[in-house]
Amino acid sequence: MTTLAQLRTTALSLPETVERGARPGPVTFTVHDREFASVDPDNRVRLHLPAAEADQVRAEHLTGETTATGVRVPLRDINGQQLNHWVRRAWLAHAPEPLAARVAATGTAAPGQVGDLPRAIGRPATRALAGAGISTLAQVADLTAAELAALHGVGPKAVRILREALAATGRTLRDG
Repeated sequence: MTTLAQLRTTALSLPETVERGARPGPVTFTVHDREFASVDPDNRVRLHLPAAEADQVRAEHLTGETTATGVRVPLRDINGQQLNHWVRRAWLAHAPEPLAARVAATGTAAPGQVGDLPRAIGRPATRALAGAGISTLAQVADLTAAELAALHGVGPKAVRILREALAATGRTLRDG
C-alpha cells in the first residue's frame, strides 16, 4: 500500500517542488506555483496529467476517476513504482520548459558519462545529481553530506564514493 510519505518523498525529490497544506486537510505539491499532485483527506492522490496519460492511469486503475485536470486514484490502489512514474510525469507536464528538459534528460544519464562524476556512484545517484543540475565534482564540493543524501537516489555508498573522489583531488564536501 502506498502512503502519503512515499508520495511526499517522490514529489520533493523533483527540483523546485513545494509542499503546501497539512493533514488532516489536503496536501498539494507544486512546481513554480503550478499544482501537479495532491492528496485529499480521503487519501486519494490527484495527478494533474495530460488527457492521454490520465486515460492510461484510469485504464490501469479501475478505482480511478477522471477529473478536469487529470485523474484521482486511492493511494492504496497504486503501487509505489507506478506512483513514482506518474508523479514524475505530472511534474514534467507542469514544470517550466528548461527545468523539465533538464530533468527529462536525466532519464538517460549513465554512470561515468556525466561530467567528471565517478562511474562507481551508480545509475540512481548519477540521475539524481544530473536532475539537480550537478555534473562535476566541483559542484559536489559545494554541497554538504546532508544535502547530497537528501537527493532521492543518493545513498550512503554514493556519498562515500563522492567523498573519496573529492579527496583524490584535494577537495571535501562543504561543512554543514
